[in-house]
Amino acid sequence: MNPPVSVRNLSVAYHRKPVLREIDYDAPEGELIGIIGPNGAGKSTLIKAILGLLPLASGEVRIYGKPYAQQRQRIGYVPQRESVDWDFPTDALDVVMMGRYGKLGWFRRPKAEDRQIAMECLRKVGMEAFANRQISQLSGGQQQRVFLARALAQDAQIYFMDEPFAGVDAATEKAIIGVLNELKQQKKTVLVVHHDLQTVSEYFDSVLLLNMRVIAAGPTKEVFNAENLQKTYGGRLTILPGNSGLMVAR
Repeated sequence: MNPPVSVRNLSVAYHRKPVLREIDYDAPEGELIGIIGPNGAGKSTLIKAILGLLPLASGEVRIYGKPYAQQRQRIGYVPQRESVDWDFPTDALDVVMMGRYGKLGWFRRPKAEDRQIAMECLRKVGMEAFANRQISQLSGGQQQRVFLARALAQDAQIYFMDEPFAGVDAATEKAIIGVLNELKQQKKTVLVVHHDLQTVSEYFDSVLLLNMRVIAAGPTKEVFNAENLQKTYGGRLTILPGNSGLMVAR
């Protein structure tokens, strides 16, 4: 069986400056996977490289054993909220409907069934009451939930989420956790760029510790420990004594 995501010898450079070096990684199927590392470690770059949004200096990516271009419809993506133009004149329902185009094709009109699916996805993230609201009028947390609903509408097998918890309110965090758990129950594979070390053990089945290279990867209970985190963060990591957990020194 081919893994849902397989990366071999992947390297990425910006203006000839290496950002990722010789990444080898196989994502376990049907798990919630945290991509963990310090700022500038290449976490978002890795996702964009896998999705074909950035050129590779070397290496290859396979989705269930095939090139990404052949498996595009099996993938959902939630980008960082800061990377989206929220002034675009459209409402929440239309944004979620965009997630259906992969199933429809760009030249087929959505049907009533697609609209029902989009509304159900908004309901799952607690945003059905805002279906007709312009996205520019929504709060940051609400905007994040709309993009999460759009990804759900894609009905993908693999999801990539780039810091979905960053800067959100408690209601949005609860909605995201609910969606993650539902996707796991459906045997979906979800890779999440995440920065809050306090919640890693609670949220993720496995982790990929990254700092330009793969530092460690595997089940959270085995890999997410002080030794590997010190290798990943170096002097930017402070280990708190007792049961108080971990903290990254910014």
